[in-house]
Amino acid sequence: QVQLVESGGGLVQPGGSLRLSCAASGTTFSIFTMGWYRQAPGKQHELVAFINSRGSTSYADSVKGQFTISRDNAKNTVYLQMNSLKPEDTAVYYCNAIRFGAPLYTWGQGTQVTVSS
Repeated sequence: QVQLVESGGGLVQPGGSLRLSCAASGTTFSIFTMGWYRQAPGKQHELVAFINSRGSTSYADSVKGQFTISRDNAKNTVYLQMNSLKPEDTAVYYCNAIRFGAPLYTWGQGTQVTVSS
């Protein structure tokens, strides 16, 4: 059974930084493209960044230059470094494997990021 466990969220002031982690178990992590999604209240999941098995990355325009995704295949973990955070980055953040352009697994519990002064 695949399990995705996100952590690292919290309350941060505008301009601050957070580093999110997502630990995966029960899957052959290294072969999959992994993505970070976010869901703001009343909205659908939005893909903000993904990294493929070779380490190539891609970002939504809204976070380009602000977020950095990385992965450690030895630890079955994917990270999201978020800098210069803005109130509009407030959301629950989730990770998932991506296959054929869609999230592959059941969502984990996510981690709440709140950007507010």
